[in-house]
Amino acid sequence: MKADFVFVDEFASGIRWDAKYATWDNFTGRPVDGYLANRIVGTRALCAALTEAREKAEPRGFGLLLWDGYRPQRAVDRFLQWSKQPEDGRTKPRHYPNISRADMFAKGYVSTKSGHSRGSTVDLTLYHLATGELAAMGGGHDLMDSISHHDADGVTPTEASNRQALRSIMTACGFTPYASEWWHYTLEDEPFPDTYFDFPIA
Repeated sequence: MKADFVFVDEFASGIRWDAKYATWDNFTGRPVDGYLANRIVGTRALCAALTEAREKAEPRGFGLLLWDGYRPQRAVDRFLQWSKQPEDGRTKPRHYPNISRADMFAKGYVSTKSGHSRGSTVDLTLYHLATGELAAMGGGHDLMDSISHHDADGVTPTEASNRQALRSIMTACGFTPYASEWWHYTLEDEPFPDTYFDFPIA
């Protein structure tokens, strides 16, 4: 692993994870290039900020669940290749019901250069500490639709409140939200703002 990159679970204890792109449970419908282990990797700075976020979430009755952190450039390249393949309908209803594969890039849900590849961006959600159940957010990870935008119309008051709770926790810990995805946050003072890494997660 590159210097200053670590497994998040070793440096930010008490945070759950489910590395979606290491599994079949993602919009491509299969494990993605570069994800050889179901672990979340990020910079040490990211881990420190996530530890602070966990501490702020706990008094509200929430824990953090991470879906993605560092993303190898080869995975991003694979997304682009996948978007050019014929539609098979396997993941469309759940992940991009109202757009085409190619539209993912045009509408900003997927990028040919991802902040994730710099090591200080995360996809995450909240869960209830009392039950372990995920907080209702009005749509899951990588639902590429306007309902996933911050302050989207069509979510319930509870879902809107949970989104705002996540946003307030993360921004208080130095993260910037991404307008089109309620789950996506980037550390403002990221240590590698201009570098896109491609080492595998293994």
